Amino acid sequence: MPQDAYVLTDPPAHLLAAPERLDYFDRQAALLPRPLTPLQAWNMIRARPQPVLKLAFRIRDAISARFGVKRIGGFGEAAAASVQPGDRLDFFLVEHAAPDLLVLTERDRHLDVMTCIATRGAELAVISSVITHNRFGRAYMLVVGPAHRLIVRVMLRRLQRQMQGAGG
Repeated sequence: MPQDAYVLTDPPAHLLAAPERLDYFDRQAALLPRPLTPLQAWNMIRARPQPVLKLAFRIRDAISARFGVKRIGGFGEAAAASVQPGDRLDFFLVEHAAPDLLVLTERDRHLDVMTCIATRGAELAVISSVITHNRFGRAYMLVVGPAHRLIVRVMLRRLQRQMQGAGG
């Protein structure tokens, strides 16, 4: 973990810095019909991506590439059976992996992103923190920040419905 990482305790999750130093912070949680590990939740969510998400990633890549940001392409198709620090989950670097916490990062010259998927019993939380480094990073987050909140909210609701439909 980065040495300057800040740790939330409810549920335990890591942030890039103390909340007051962040340029973006979002924490959303859902109560699921049964407990999942963070990796199980990741695999289930990305196995059934929102239809608009693929288009959103294409638009993001087309615009961002003009500013020297690498293309991320979106989510891949293969589920991960296990992960450890240093592995990649799609475009994210796995910085920490435990039965109740996955810490994923993506860093470039414009911004640093950290997303934690944390579980406590049947509660699943997605916690994202961002530090921007320049004007492009700040402009990017003006658009991506609200979209991210909506996307995560919809992903969590879809996961709840999917698990309820499958009998928990």
